[in-house]
Amino acid sequence: MIINLLIILCAYLLGSIPSAVWIGKATKGVDVREHGSKNAGTTNTMRVLGVKTGIPVLLIDVFKGFAAVKFALLSSTFVAGTNVFVNFQLILGAAAVLGHVFPVFAGFRGGKGVATIVGILLALYWQATLVAIAVFFITLFISKYVSLSSLMMGLSYPVSAILIFKTDSITLKIFAVAVCILLLITHRNNILRLLKGKEGKATFLFKNVK
Repeated sequence: MIINLLIILCAYLLGSIPSAVWIGKATKGVDVREHGSKNAGTTNTMRVLGVKTGIPVLLIDVFKGFAAVKFALLSSTFVAGTNVFVNFQLILGAAAVLGHVFPVFAGFRGGKGVATIVGILLALYWQATLVAIAVFFITLFISKYVSLSSLMMGLSYPVSAILIFKTDSITLKIFAVAVCILLLITHRNNILRLLKGKEGKATFLFKNVK
């Protein structure tokens, strides 16, 4: 039990690595939380510091979620592939997201956890995740809204996992729906701005596209 609690703590600490904050300060001397949307995530990093600076942030945040789920293999309590093992993986993933949103290494002011959630989804059910990622980029290309694209990705994941790939795991079904709800909650302000037509478009991602 103690070992498992330590593993969960490690997942939280991994999620707490504030890549956007540290990379922004190290490369540009800028805390992205003081600029743009004031969110310590990939999109705001790209908006404030440029795409090249944002890419490492994206990769690190995705890795945090992916690696946190894989920490389950460090436990000798659960057998891989069983429901209890998947449950433990989800707990670790949730701990990583909690760390990303409330990072102990950055004054508990983090991001929204989208990239970290993508890493978790890739580790748990990569087929459904690839469909969700495709939906994200299609929506982004059409709308230019990152927030809307994230929401569509979140909505498409349970549809893909449950209806297209027909997962048999009750736990994964619940998790897929929970991910959708979580993204709706963390993007509630974005939803209000979208409805009012005040949400900013990610034109900085397309400025070099003819």
